[in-house]
Amino acid sequence: MSGSPRILVIDIETSPNLAYVWRLFKENVSLSQLRETGQVISFAAKWHGEKRIEFHSDFDFSTNEFGGHEAMVRRAWELMDEADMIVHYNGTTFDIPHLNREFILLGLTPPSPHKNIDLLTTARKRFRFTSNKLDHVAQQLGIGAKVKHIGFDLWRLCMAGDPAAWRLMRKYNRGDVVITDALYEKFLPWIGSHPHYAMFVETKTGFENVCGRCGGRLTRQGRAYTAVGVFQRYQCVKCKSWSRGKHRLMGVDARPIA
Repeated sequence: MSGSPRILVIDIETSPNLAYVWRLFKENVSLSQLRETGQVISFAAKWHGEKRIEFHSDFDFSTNEFGGHEAMVRRAWELMDEADMIVHYNGTTFDIPHLNREFILLGLTPPSPHKNIDLLTTARKRFRFTSNKLDHVAQQLGIGAKVKHIGFDLWRLCMAGDPAAWRLMRKYNRGDVVITDALYEKFLPWIGSHPHYAMFVETKTGFENVCGRCGGRLTRQGRAYTAVGVFQRYQCVKCKSWSRGKHRLMGVDARPIA
C-alpha cells in the first residue's frame, strides 16, 4: 500500500456579535440593533499523524496589531482544499459554515470536496457521556483537557488588541486541536460512517484486506450475520475496529413472511 489520505484536524475561534440591547434577559435583537457581526478571528490546524500545529489569526504577533484576517482565511482555504478528510468537534454546524462564510465574503470558490468527520456526532450517537462538551469527553477518556482561560474576558481583551490575551488565545486554540486529534484516535473504531481508507490509497490486495478507518492490517475474526447472509468478519490489528467482507459465504433465498 502506498500513500495515505490527508486528514486535517481543525478548530476555529470567532468574535461575538455586538449589538445595542435594552435588557440582559430574553432580549429579541433586531438587525437594526446589530452594530457588528462576529467573524472568525483565529484557527489552529494540524495534519493527523504529524506534530506541527499551524495557528493563524487576525492579530499579527510581530507587530502587535490587527491586519491578518485575509491571510488567515486564505490559509484556511488552502489547507481545506488539500484535505481528503477534515476532523472537527461540532464543525458540521459551527466551524465549517463559519469558514465557508469567510471564503465567500473574500470571493473564494469552495475548496475541493472532502469528507467531514464530526466527532460530536459520534459522541452523541455511540455514547452517553454526562456532557458532550469536548473538555468533559476528553477528560473522561484521559486524553487531556482544554486550556483554562479567563472566560469571556479573553475574547473582550483580544478584541481590544491585548497581546497577552492573544497569546493565551493561541495556546487555547492550539490546545483544542491537540485534544481533538487525540479524540479522533480514541473514537476511530466507533466512527460508523468513516470514509474507507482504501479509497485514498493505492493497494494491491483490495478493500477487504485493508482497515477502512486507519489502513491497518485485518485479521479474520469469526463471521458476520445479516438477516439472510453470512460474511467473513475482520478486526483491525491497529485501531481494533470491526468490518466484514463483501462476498457472501452462504445465505438463504427465501425470507419469512412477517
